[in-house]
Amino acid sequence: MAELVLSGHLDIEDVVDVARGGRRVAIAAEALDRVRQSRSLVEKLVSERKVVYGVTTGFGKFANVVISSEDTRLLQRNLIVSHATGVGAPLPADQARAVLLLRANALSRGHSGARPELIQTLVDMLNKDVVPVIPSKGSLGASGDLAPLAHMALTVIGEGEAYYKGKRMQSSEALEKAGISPCPLMEKEGLALINGTPVMTAIAALAMYDARILLKTADIAASMTLEALNGIGSAFDLRVSHTRPHAGQAVVAENVLKLTRGSGMVSCVPGKVQDPYSLRCVPQVHGASRDAFEHIWRTVSIEVNSVTDNPLVFPDDGDVISAGNFHGQPVALVMDYLKIAVSEIADISERRIEQMVNPSLSGLPAFLTEHGGLNSGLMITQYVAASLVSENKVLSHPASVDSIPTSANQEDHVSMGTIAARQAMEIVANVRNVLAIELICAAQALDMRGCAGRMGKGTDAAYKVVRSAVQRLGEDRVMYKDLEAVAALVEDGTLVDVVESVVGEL
Repeated sequence: MAELVLSGHLDIEDVVDVARGGRRVAIAAEALDRVRQSRSLVEKLVSERKVVYGVTTGFGKFANVVISSEDTRLLQRNLIVSHATGVGAPLPADQARAVLLLRANALSRGHSGARPELIQTLVDMLNKDVVPVIPSKGSLGASGDLAPLAHMALTVIGEGEAYYKGKRMQSSEALEKAGISPCPLMEKEGLALINGTPVMTAIAALAMYDARILLKTADIAASMTLEALNGIGSAFDLRVSHTRPHAGQAVVAENVLKLTRGSGMVSCVPGKVQDPYSLRCVPQVHGASRDAFEHIWRTVSIEVNSVTDNPLVFPDDGDVISAGNFHGQPVALVMDYLKIAVSEIADISERRIEQMVNPSLSGLPAFLTEHGGLNSGLMITQYVAASLVSENKVLSHPASVDSIPTSANQEDHVSMGTIAARQAMEIVANVRNVLAIELICAAQALDMRGCAGRMGKGTDAAYKVVRSAVQRLGEDRVMYKDLEAVAALVEDGTLVDVVESVVGEL
């Protein structure tokens, strides 16, 4: 994988490559030129003893307290150690790595007044697998992700804790093992590290990448269920979507047609007029989530490349402006939107699961077992799906509407965007498991229908992927490993990749 060169322009896929794939990172020469110009202005203002928020003054409510020139560097260290008050389980390594990347990318834009050495330290940590221990809870999402970012900054200066090659230890030891020197902070740099939205945005970017796989997986699972229940294909006629031209609806309808092309299992029941909504309305429901996703993707992509600390340095004009780019509202709103959009994918999937396991609805043996009574079959998988769907309803409550003022009412409206992003990631994991259950049930139902050789080209490929991990259920067996195996095929994109190699992009 080619080295990623930071210049202030990342794709969400770049974030995933670095966070999960270990892609190496460097800083573009032109970015370093911008950084040096920005730093020169900060140093000039300090030498002239100008009053600049967070550089020669205190923070928040203490913005009116001027700091002596002798103490401006101590001010930056004090900022970090006083703000490192996060709680809860540490962020997973991929999320913490994404945080490092996004902060380095933002600083490389040259509006933060940081030295090249500081950005290089962040890059070295990524390349040498030093991952800060960042507690997951404690951010209000304005003035950005202060508490969690302070824990990231602790590692930069050789304090706090970090993982080195997956082992947790003191940051000083991790840096030493990796051959990285701690980076003491100069004027403005502590604030540049902890003011902004990289934690919520890092989680959002990874959640978006995973959600995109789920949207495609949902179309695959629904198509398998459509065949398993001998559904009616006319509901996916593209003429229907043309009369209500939402882009997502048409994409989903076309996907189902591609996946089931050549099937002998669709519309094969004489006299059948309509299917339940969970089948008939797949284009409308999945499509609405896709349309929401496109909007969210654009917003997160903008935030990935934004400068969100404060104050901002404009070296071309000689200005330092204190404003509000640290406020996480853009991310908070779309993460709440993602929570709802992805939850609906599980809602309708669970209803399709019920259609398959309920004999009065499917015409198949109860709970998809041939020896009911002695065996429970797939009965409890629907329970699990229902539980996850219910949990998602609670998690989908919008975090962004719950502002609580802080800092003696100086910071009187906050976004709670990091809470929304964490909840979105949790919902994504729940939805993945619901879809895995639907895929297992659909494969079992297709076997019971005797569908070998009669499925569509795409659904046949999907069926074979599922069966590569999970055998047909005859007698009852321990099921959680089956669920984990299929969920893993969804999570790493294997299912989607195999199916797309057959039918084209979904």
